[in-house]
Amino acid sequence: MGIKVLVTYGSKYGATAEVAEKIGQVLTEKGLDADVKPADDVGELSGYSAIVVGSAVYYGRWRKPAVKLLKKNEEALAALPVWLFSSGPTGEGDPVEIASGWLTPKALQPVIDHIKPRDVKLFGGMVDVEKLGSLEKTAIKKVEAPLGDFRDWDDIGAWAAGIAEALKQ
Repeated sequence: MGIKVLVTYGSKYGATAEVAEKIGQVLTEKGLDADVKPADDVGELSGYSAIVVGSAVYYGRWRKPAVKLLKKNEEALAALPVWLFSSGPTGEGDPVEIASGWLTPKALQPVIDHIKPRDVKLFGGMVDVEKLGSLEKTAIKKVEAPLGDFRDWDDIGAWAAGIAEALKQ
């Protein structure tokens, strides 16, 4: 039996889903069996050798489906190799610097500490004004968030390749 990896995510407008798809694609290219699913669609974790969980970040918080998945499966996740990623900050440069060192929501820190992920990664996000509601457009304008796609596909691919390498050892 090969290494089966679940890549699951919480996404609002699809940008984080695309990041998860890229991670799954790279894992598959590296010879692993990867399932990519929205967090809402995840049932049992049995049968998976490792889990990658990610979420879009809004106002310093993960999407509810990803939070529920972490909390509901905390014990199972603590027994597996887990990688976490967030996507959200916009602007040119290092996403961690843009987010002032933020990597994970403070409210999730006890769960994350228990799970002990192998790595936690923050990727740049994307803002497509056409998809935003009026309240979100107002908030974006107020904080003067840069608009556009700031996802670094090379960085995402390299991170996923690192996961594959770690799992093959």
